[in-house]
Amino acid sequence: MARYNFDMTTATPRTPTPGAEPASGLGPLGAPPPFDLEMAAALEALAGVLPTAITPEMIPLMRGRPQLGPTNEELARGGAFTISEVAVPGPAGAPEVGLLVCRPTAATIEAAGADPAAAQPVIYHAHGGGMIIGDARSGLPDILDWAEDLGLVVVSVDYRLAPENPHPAPVEDCYAGLLWTAAHAAELGGDPERLLVAGLSAGGGLSAALALLARDRGGPALIGQVLMSPMLDDRNDTPSAVQLAGLGVWDQSSNATGWGALLGDAAGGADVSPYAAPARATDLSGLPPAYIDVGSAETFRDEDVAYASRLWRAGGQAELHVWPGAFHGFDLLAPQAALTRQAKAVRLQWLTRLLAR
Repeated sequence: MARYNFDMTTATPRTPTPGAEPASGLGPLGAPPPFDLEMAAALEALAGVLPTAITPEMIPLMRGRPQLGPTNEELARGGAFTISEVAVPGPAGAPEVGLLVCRPTAATIEAAGADPAAAQPVIYHAHGGGMIIGDARSGLPDILDWAEDLGLVVVSVDYRLAPENPHPAPVEDCYAGLLWTAAHAAELGGDPERLLVAGLSAGGGLSAALALLARDRGGPALIGQVLMSPMLDDRNDTPSAVQLAGLGVWDQSSNATGWGALLGDAAGGADVSPYAAPARATDLSGLPPAYIDVGSAETFRDEDVAYASRLWRAGGQAELHVWPGAFHGFDLLAPQAALTRQAKAVRLQWLTRLLAR
């Protein structure tokens, strides 16, 4: 997640109403879970830099500020990866889709304990940003940490953003890039039979949608999906969405901005596609194993827990972690916190087990 500077007078964070009752009908809510001490310190340090509530009027300002995405040289990590950019065919009638390809060198693969002569697993990455900001470089360093440890090929997609490009443009861009990646994996040193999707926040939601699309369209046979604090439910009315309003990062108001940009007046209505909001899917059977994690003190907590539960009910495999006292995007914004280090270690352990199958 890039950092931006804002005129905080344009934002109007909301304070939770004591005893407020979400649309779920589960009864009055208690106080929100407390932030982990290191997380609270990180939020305090970010005050005035990253707003809690993002309004539609702030989107141009957010895009106009310099983004601190890594350069190709930084992504190369001193020769650990070769970096290239490619434009591939987009959805029918749409522009080409940009992909950022990070290939591990033979030395990196060998250091990871893999065979440099063999095809390596491929992570297809969709960036976060609430559907309204970000690019293929956003959040990529954490994905490259996995790739360096395990010798993986990484492909990150630069999908079109809302509101200029509402649903289905973002997810169809991602799917077009996924199809190209699967078809050309061997050229990238990758194994098309060991392809998984991963993303944080909006990218997590897009990754979940890609798993649904690949299943329903007979697309690439994914071996896994890494969904980090995924943005899954446009209804924006879970207990955690209400409970954490006005707190942390990406609260209920910001979430309404993101979903409104993607779906317009359809957001929260009866006819939202599961490929826009995967929580709307009625059938979660036949999906690849999922890793889902989320903070206990963030908007997406309850929709993510519910999604994992529904995967289990459908007979699927899912590993769920709810990190106590963590806010949205904690691993990017509080990288040195003990909780962040634990979360990153557990994700890597899950990937290691997945790829050993």
